[in-house]
Amino acid sequence: MTTLAPALIFKQELKAAQQLAISAFKENTKAEALLQNLCRCVDGILGKIWKSFDFPKSAALVAVGGYGRGELFPHSDVDVLVLLAASPDSALREKLESLVQILWDIGLDIGHSIRTVDECIIESNADITVQTSLLEARLLTGSRNLFRKLQTRFDENMHPQQFFQGKLLELQQRHVKYEDTPYSLEPNCKESPGGLRDLQVILWVAKAAKLGNSWKELAEHGLITATEAHQLKRNERAFKDIRIRLHIHAGRREDRLIFDVQTAIAETFGFKTTESRRASEYLMQRYYWAAKAVTQLNSILLQNIEATLFPQPSVPQVVNERFNDVNGFIDIANDEVFKTSPSAMLEVFLLLAQHNELKGMTARTLRALWHARFLIDAGFRHDIFNRALFLQILQSPQGITHALRHMNQMSVLGRYLPNFRRIIGQMQHDLFHAYTVDQHILMVVRNLRRFTMTEHAHEYPFCSQLMANFTQPWVLYIAALFHDIAKGRNGDHSILGMSDAKKFCHEHGISKANSELIVFLVQNHLTMSHVAQKQDLSDPEVIQNFVSLVKDERHLTALYLLTVSDIRGTSPKVWNAWKGKLLEDLYRISLRVLGGEAPSKDRELKNRQQDALKSLRLHGLAIEAHEKLWQQLDIAYFLRHDAADIAWQTRALHDRTESLTPVVKCRISPIGEGLQVVVYVKDQADLFARICNYFDGKNFSILDAKIHTTKSGYALDTFLVTEPAFANNYRDIISLIEHELAEILKQQTPLSPPNRGRLSRLSRTFPLTPIVDLRPDEKGQFYLLSISANDRNGLLYAIANVLTKYKINLHTAKIMTLGERVEDVFLIDGAALQHARTQIQLETELLDTLRI
Repeated sequence: MTTLAPALIFKQELKAAQQLAISAFKENTKAEALLQNLCRCVDGILGKIWKSFDFPKSAALVAVGGYGRGELFPHSDVDVLVLLAASPDSALREKLESLVQILWDIGLDIGHSIRTVDECIIESNADITVQTSLLEARLLTGSRNLFRKLQTRFDENMHPQQFFQGKLLELQQRHVKYEDTPYSLEPNCKESPGGLRDLQVILWVAKAAKLGNSWKELAEHGLITATEAHQLKRNERAFKDIRIRLHIHAGRREDRLIFDVQTAIAETFGFKTTESRRASEYLMQRYYWAAKAVTQLNSILLQNIEATLFPQPSVPQVVNERFNDVNGFIDIANDEVFKTSPSAMLEVFLLLAQHNELKGMTARTLRALWHARFLIDAGFRHDIFNRALFLQILQSPQGITHALRHMNQMSVLGRYLPNFRRIIGQMQHDLFHAYTVDQHILMVVRNLRRFTMTEHAHEYPFCSQLMANFTQPWVLYIAALFHDIAKGRNGDHSILGMSDAKKFCHEHGISKANSELIVFLVQNHLTMSHVAQKQDLSDPEVIQNFVSLVKDERHLTALYLLTVSDIRGTSPKVWNAWKGKLLEDLYRISLRVLGGEAPSKDRELKNRQQDALKSLRLHGLAIEAHEKLWQQLDIAYFLRHDAADIAWQTRALHDRTESLTPVVKCRISPIGEGLQVVVYVKDQADLFARICNYFDGKNFSILDAKIHTTKSGYALDTFLVTEPAFANNYRDIISLIEHELAEILKQQTPLSPPNRGRLSRLSRTFPLTPIVDLRPDEKGQFYLLSISANDRNGLLYAIANVLTKYKINLHTAKIMTLGERVEDVFLIDGAALQHARTQIQLETELLDTLRI
């Protein structure tokens, strides 16, 4: 042992001590004991190393940050300050550099600074991060007098009010970064709202203001109750426990509960997967409940600390006999209001919605509401007056979203609607929802509310226009509250939710007509997106069936508004302009049919041709210029393209109908997102695969494809493609596509083998069982091929390759990407489909292609 280099000796000693502490944790699972033991391990080694260098007695080694707090997670940074009496000379500087090097060599992820007391104060005054780090400074070894001098100077320069405001701004900024919700499906247990950092902020500002260094001391100062202190302590311990297990499992610093590790971490807590729920779901629901409690109690604490630091004279203004307005916050008239008048637990949210001048609730009101929430029981829910209050909140002209979010945060909403309580913190493993079920529902309500607000009218003007003419929009909010309320109940959530909605409407005295509409919306909230995205909107029968379902304009408009809000509320990645156009097209076509216009291919054909001709005249095209091209096109082409698209393609191709070389034209899509690409070339068997291969090589996503063959044997294919970089350089990309794709189609080189591509992390964690559904259409003329699978690069090209192998003709393709899942529908025909044996071979090969 004595022959080993000092650094290696220290490293072995530290490693052995850390492993012993972690082993003890695995046996007794006491999180705080591990954090303290790991801290002591490092303390001991640093003390020995410091002494081995024989530093001046006037110097000190100080632990700062989380390490200064006396806690170390298995793979946390170790932040230290070398405190000097004066600036170091060259000899001392060299010694200090050797110290830092050996700290790295023994395996510590070290964060270090070398400063005098004056330099510490200067840096602290300039940077609140440094100030926060020094707030938790702890002497490890060296000059105690110098360390006390630092503490004295630091206390003299601390301005609690400024520090509070700075940390509050930091907290708000961090919350925005994490989307202001603790309910992300992959939360950061340290940084996300409601996590460890929120708790640390409270203790920092309290310590800076000399209000206490622990939850117990905060309770002693009257800032929280003993019960609240216990809850905060318990939740803090739970988050620390999760973070420790994340570090141990990953073997590095990892604070995110990503999908990859959730099950493994859940199993370390003893959670087991059942028939209805994954082990990870039990863990995450408990995490969300804890984060919610922290968020609630933090609101109370921050208000109380702020009131202590910034005392204001309060002159209560009476709102009614139960509530007062205190400096813009609603305050209970006495501490027993919610106990003596339980209905006030709903009334307070109604008042906030009705009075713009009220910014929120006082800490006293929040605390009283939080502790009185258990009074919302069956008797409370059956009270006619309470039911009327709840409806009034939903019918308020403003503040509804804020009220519902706040009611959910304070556990009032879940107690008033017990089935809503069941889905609080419930995860959704469908690869495209980015939020828990309860947060998704509230997001859908928010989206509907935005359609009523003039300041948001520019976002979705058509929806805002429809909402402006929609009477009683509160009916939509109720439908939104119930549309996913039955998720996770082992049944069709649309049917189960419909039953819940029907019961709610009956109990709350909602009229028969409005009740019927709410129930209809909950039952059919997925129907419109399914029809728009998966069925052929040029087929009159599809439209007639959909119109028969919605029956009238009010049902159609309500379903459209709810559908747009629902898709937008799943994830920022799921909604796009193409989905918006499909839904709007379906709405407009259905509205015409409801207005008395019978679905007719002939009428639609005539209308589109006339509109296209008007556009061509505006562009100065000769009267007969379109005829040569249009004579080669059948009715299916005109029904599958908008008049504007027909006019654009006619302008590009009218004088090149017999072109011997491929024609590729490209433009910015009229829907405002992506590029439209038209390809005109002598038909070839592998054309679709070749085009997909090109787009795949460019990392373009194909949102839509329309495949058409003219009477003279030319392929006229159109694609809608998108890619994030398009927005920056449309012009260059258009030129590139027109040139490169035409050259590739001209050369007709052999197709490269499909690349299986790499699945995203999310898809690897939640692999879908691929589905291939092949069936003839109702007329027996074509086959519908539906495919569902995890998305990956090159997938569409791989599918096209299989279709090419079996000589399948492709007529249309609807390419739908829902987060990490694709749901593609192809209209196809071909001789291979006429034989059961080759059909099975085709489906089998497609399944093999889709499998991970």
